[in-house]
Amino acid sequence: MHFRDTAARSITTGRRVMQLALGGATLSTMLLGFAFEAMAESQSPLEALRQHSQRVEWEDRFDATMESLLAMETSNPTLSPKTADYISAAIDQYSRIVQMGGWGQVSAGGKKALRIGAKDNRVVELRKRLIGSGDLEQTAGLSNTFDSYVDAGLRRFQMRHGLTPDGVLGKSTIATLNVPAQVRLQQLETNLVRLRSMSGFLGDRYVMVNIPAAEIEAVENGHVRSRHTAVVGKIDRQTPILNSKIYELNFNPYWTVPVSIIRKDLIPKMKQDPQYLAKNKIRIFDWKGNELTWQEIDWNTEEATKYQFRQEPGEINSLGSVRINFHNKHQVYLHDTPSKSLFGSDYRFNSSGCVRVQNVKELVTWLLESTTPDWNRSRVDQVIRVGEREDVKLKSSIPLYLTYITAWSNEDGIIQFRDDIYNRDGLYSGEAVTQARLQ
Repeated sequence: MHFRDTAARSITTGRRVMQLALGGATLSTMLLGFAFEAMAESQSPLEALRQHSQRVEWEDRFDATMESLLAMETSNPTLSPKTADYISAAIDQYSRIVQMGGWGQVSAGGKKALRIGAKDNRVVELRKRLIGSGDLEQTAGLSNTFDSYVDAGLRRFQMRHGLTPDGVLGKSTIATLNVPAQVRLQQLETNLVRLRSMSGFLGDRYVMVNIPAAEIEAVENGHVRSRHTAVVGKIDRQTPILNSKIYELNFNPYWTVPVSIIRKDLIPKMKQDPQYLAKNKIRIFDWKGNELTWQEIDWNTEEATKYQFRQEPGEINSLGSVRINFHNKHQVYLHDTPSKSLFGSDYRFNSSGCVRVQNVKELVTWLLESTTPDWNRSRVDQVIRVGEREDVKLKSSIPLYLTYITAWSNEDGIIQFRDDIYNRDGLYSGEAVTQARLQ
């Protein structure tokens, strides 16, 4: 699938984001329903609203706010030969912001979240904060009304910081807004050192996982062919940083439970529910291939770590429909998942170190299409649908980079920040931001 197809989906996503914003505006039920009906017919909410006779305060800015969001979508990769130059320019920009005193704080408002249409003194604080980081034009003024200008500026800020761009001033957004400019500058400086080592030639085709962003890029000839939301390792089970090569795909795979998960998860769950293995179609084998029953193991000890626990392929398999293998000593891999709900969360640090991939079929098809040309999307769909085990060795391995980048910029000049989830920047723990996202 070519990037233009992905770009088309990105535009659709942008329109859906705009539709999400509609829910927070002062609209009639009729107008909101009309937009949803248009979505079902592949008509954009903008076109639907223009055809509707009702007018609302922010309609004149609908085009501009959509353009503001779509401008954030880019085919430029996070890593490129000029990455260091782009982040150096961002450092200059944020140095000026710090020299001018940084930006102010936005007050917490208890349980009250602000959105378009609201009138509140905190909107003045929000305007000043967004103006300070360049997400809102100074000409927007300092009114206490949460108008379409503030809505567009806030959603732009949210996208730059990996938040759901819903235009709502809630706890997690306030916590992120209140990270000082000096800290953001130091993040840029810290990441410049990291990115300098990654600014050379990475390959004509490669996959990059940015752990703090919980995002995957499939890059070909200097352009992003597709981006994928990811779920990466928990704080206490971190996804490793490494360079490797993808060499094999396992369709409808077995899942062999790692010893660490046997110890931390499986043993406690078996103590709570002896039927846990049966419910999850997990079988026990010794290392000679002999199958055991759960009654043969003392679950009050770590005896279980001496055996092999293997989950059968199927809908509840923890690896989903496909596993993507790359050389590493950590026993981690990229894979599908039956649990899709986490992909929609701001906080996607929930795995035991492996990387779960949203829309994995698209990534798998791209990995196969030039290295193993007898495979295409139709064949991928068929193999997964049939459900039979099949292993495919790539005829040419694909470089893979598991990176840790919390601040970056690209050719478009849009500066991105993410939480230092593993506390590797050494600047601040980020606990306030993380806790706000989890609430």
